[in-house]
Order: sequence, then structure tokens, then C-alpha cells
Amino acid sequence: MSEEKASEIAYQNKDIASKIFAEKFIGKSLEVYGLRLPKIKEVLPTNLPAIQANELRLDNLFLLENDYLALIDYESTYDAEDKLKYLDYVTRIAKRYYKIYKSKLKIEIIIIYTADVIKQQTKDSLDLGSVTLKVHQAFLSGMDSDNIMKNLIHKIKKGQALSDEELMQFIILPLTYKGIEEKNESIKKLFELSKEIKEEKIQLFLLSGILVFTDKVITDETAKRIKEWISMTKVARLFEEEKIEAVNAAIERERQQARQQALDSAKELFKEGLSPEKIVKCLKLLSLEDVKELQKNMD
Repeated sequence: MSEEKASEIAYQNKDIASKIFAEKFIGKSLEVYGLRLPKIKEVLPTNLPAIQANELRLDNLFLLENDYLALIDYESTYDAEDKLKYLDYVTRIAKRYYKIYKSKLKIEIIIIYTADVIKQQTKDSLDLGSVTLKVHQAFLSGMDSDNIMKNLIHKIKKGQALSDEELMQFIILPLTYKGIEEKNESIKKLFELSKEIKEEKIQLFLLSGILVFTDKVITDETAKRIKEWISMTKVARLFEEEKIEAVNAAIERERQQARQQALDSAKELFKEGLSPEKIVKCLKLLSLEDVKELQKNMD
């Protein structure tokens, strides 16, 4: 790898999430998107030189095993004019990498549409006469979100290793749901699920991948929580888990104490001649079944 390319990658990887993600993404396939392309060889920087005054920033840029560059962008809506944006991206990528690859430079454009877009809404090319822009399209609307989630939950809770395809499914799963709210609910669920993965490198890869892939939709609060979790040392995370368990245990003890107090109060109310229905109205913590069972044991 040239010094120039190495320095560019180092620049991109200043963010801890991007760095962790890049290290583990090498060798992964894009087949989970339904795309038959060579595997990823390198994750390249996306801080490309600006052609115009406005500094646009693409989502992901990869070097594939056939030495083609692959630009991946994510869209939750379709607009034919977006292809002009992709054309700008291609120009900027070519401007940076032509001096490295010369006439061998080849660029693939991959547009991944979230579940909010279906294939019938889109076109994969833009003909401008002497220039025709063609893109690879992938549609997450065709993925079975619920079954993928169930499978991931089952395997992780059983302590089973995830395949490369399942790792990729984990990362992009939030984008297979429609609407911002559902996407963020799935991000929160996957965040909690990831904490059950024992292998730290895999856990961090999945969380950093979610941060990178869902950048356009994730809430600031959830992103902050994930970044904080990633940045903590293993010891600190274990300590945090112990604190959460201690809080939950304290809450459960308080709940049990409050229930026992309610049962004791119910006994006194029975002695005063109140019916089970009236006792339930007085003591909100107990159900009618609880009170009747208590009455049976008192008889």
C-alpha cells in the first residue's frame, strides 16, 4: 500500500467506531445485499476533495478484491436527480485515485435503498448522451426483518457464533424497517442484544457497523450510548453491567417488599369484613386473584 493511501486511511480512522469497523470489514462479502461483487479488500477514506464550494460526503468507499473501487450510498427516498450527486462523487473519487491507478481505475456505484423504497420506484441509469451513469441497486425491502431478528436473537442467546452473512444482517437490519421510529427501535434492541456476545471484537464490530451504516437515521441519544459503550474498556463494561444488575436487583427487592406489605394490609382489611373486590380497589398492587388466594389461605 502506498504511503499516501495509508495516510488517507489513518485520517479516516480517527473515529474509534470507523477504525474498529474498518479492521473487521475487510474480507466481507456484499452478497447480503443481493449483490454479486468481489469481497472487500480495504476500507478507504471518504474525505474526498471538494469540486464545488459545498463539501459533500459519501457514505462508504471500499477497495474490492478485483481492485475496483466501490462507492456505497444509502437512501431512504428515491429521486432521479440523485444520480447527479453520484456523478459528482465519481468525479471526486477519480480526481483522488487516478494518480494511483491510472487507466486501470474502475468505480462501481452501489445504492442501497432502505425498506422505505421499492424497486418499481427507481431506475438504475442516467443517460446524459456522452456520459451514462449506471448504478448497482439493492433493496432492503425484500428482506424478512422479523425472521432475521428472531434468528439473531436465538443464536446470540444460545452463545452460537454468527456467520459472515449474519454479521452483515445484524449491521444493516435497522435499515430493513420502514420509518425512523421502527429503525431506531431495532437499533436499541440490537444494542442490548450485542451486550450478550462474549467475543469482544465481534461485539465491537457489530456496534461500530451499526453506527456507520445507520448514521442518517440513528438518534443522537442512542448513538451517544453506543459510542460510550464502545469506548469503555472491558473492565469498565463489566463494572457497568454489574451496576445495572445491582440496580435491577434493588428494584426487584423493593417490589417484593411492597407486595408483602400489601398482602399484610389485605389480611387486616379481611378482618374488618371488606370484600376481595373492595380490597383490590384499596390496594393497587394486588390483583383480584391475589386477594382471593390470600382469603383461601386464611380460611
